[in-house]
Order: sequence, then structure tokens, then C-alpha cells
Amino acid sequence: MMPDTRYHSVFAPGLFAGQTLVVTGGGSGIGRCTAHELAALGAHVVLVGRNTDKLQATAAEIAGDGGQVSWQACDIRQEAAVQAMVAAIVAERGRIHGLVNNAGGQYITPLEAISAKGWDAVLATNLTGGFLVARECLVQSMGVHGGAIVNIVADMWGSMPGMGHSGAARAGMVSFTETAAVEWAARGVRVNAVAPGYIASSGMDHYPPEAGDMLRAMRQTVPLGRFGTEAETSAAIAFLLSPAASFISGTVLRVDGARPQVRMGWGSPVADEAAQQREAIRPFDGFHRAATPKVFGGGAPS
Repeated sequence: MMPDTRYHSVFAPGLFAGQTLVVTGGGSGIGRCTAHELAALGAHVVLVGRNTDKLQATAAEIAGDGGQVSWQACDIRQEAAVQAMVAAIVAERGRIHGLVNNAGGQYITPLEAISAKGWDAVLATNLTGGFLVARECLVQSMGVHGGAIVNIVADMWGSMPGMGHSGAARAGMVSFTETAAVEWAARGVRVNAVAPGYIASSGMDHYPPEAGDMLRAMRQTVPLGRFGTEAETSAAIAFLLSPAASFISGTVLRVDGARPQVRMGWGSPVADEAAQQREAIRPFDGFHRAATPKVFGGGAPS
């Protein structure tokens, strides 16, 4: 039997036909999945990242599946590099219709052990870099033609113990999203954010082995009783980029199974396996190239 090489998107075929959509951090994890879906929906996807091997591998996958794709190596923390990267895309493609500001990263450590250098590095990646890419897309393209921006943040509502640097950066990106939505609306630019909760993604494998037990247990704190999939996050991104969201700007769409609403004393709110198979909350995974994170030992993320 031939392998399935189609992304099973819930959106209409050709939704983004003729559009150029930029995905930062597009070589792995949620960014890779999103790039596949957008390309499957007709977009020319430009992958942006620092690791050229990952960019080339994902680009080869998309091209092999029949999609349109190119890539640009860029350290989004460097202003001049971002300006040159956006200029190159505009020169080649004419304009940028949409941006998925997905690049990010952090490491686990308590606040008292975070150095100034470590703090600055995480903020530069998760906040400053996203600002620079969005600003240049506006200045070099969207300010004239309009467009849609989706910033990827995180489940930092209330607190983010062990990752305070990332929580601060993500909260800053939410505020940036809200402000940009107001300042750039007159130019026909929408700016929104997607906040993934506990998503079974390759990003989990970047944490040290000793974090494995914690990662595997996280689903027990999610009312829907499971991890989310990369495709569930990608679908939220695609919606916010689409014409169906044309009157949505300055908001955050959470993809987290209601985890931030959990309160002590509520008992056991977690859906069991039988409930998880009910149609309304059954896992959706349209990504035909999805792989289970190694932290789950190759099995399902349960």
C-alpha cells in the first residue's frame, strides 16, 4: 500500500492558493506541521529558522507531497538579519500575505537560577525576535498590501513555574499582539495569537531525560484528559489566517483542553479514555507525517 502523502486538513482545498505565508521555526514541531497544512491548502510557504538541515528536510517533505515551498536561514534575534530575510522574501515573492511567528524556545530552571544572559536569550527568541519579524513584514509588505499575523505564545495563564523567563516573554507577546492589532488595523493588518497548551510535539524531546516523568504526567492535569496534537494547533493557526477570521484581531485563541481553568478542590475533572473518544473531544490529527515524541517511548502520548 502506498503511504498517504496528503495532509487531512478540515479546511477547504485551495484556501490559501496564490498566497505567500511565512512560518518561523518551520523546520520542526508545530511549525513544521503548520507549514505542511498551509502548503496543502495551496500556499507557497517560506520556512524560516536557524537550522538549515531542518529547514531543508521539511522543505523536501512538502515538495515531495506536491506543495510549494522555499526557505530562508535567519537568526530572528538579529535585527539586520531579519530585515535582510524579509527583503529577500519580498523580492522573490512580491509580497507576504501572512506570518506565523512560531520560532521560540526555553529551558527548565527555577527563577533564582536564571542568569541575566539566560533570561535575555529566552526573551530575545520568544519576544524580541517575534517583534522584529512582525515589524519587518509590516514595513516591507503588509503596510501597503495588508495581511494577517499569528503569534504563537504558550499556556502561561496564571504562572509558568520552572520557566519564568518564557512566561514573561509569552505574556509580553500577548500584549504586543493586542497593541499591534490596534496600531496596524488601519493598514488592513490583523494580528492574533495562538496559545498551545500541552501539545505532543517534538519540542518535548528537547528537555532533559529527568523531565520525562513530569512530561508524561502532564495530561493528568488537563480536563480533556490528553495531550493536544500538532494538527489541532495548526488548525487554529490556519483559521486565524483565513478569511473566516476577517473580523478577529487582537485576540488569543487557546488550544489547551481547558487546563488553565483547573482549580484545587474540584475533584477529578479529567476525561477518561471512553469520554475522549466522544466526537466532540476526540483527538484530531490530520498531519500525515506526525511522529510521537520520543519521551513517550514511541507509543501514544498517554
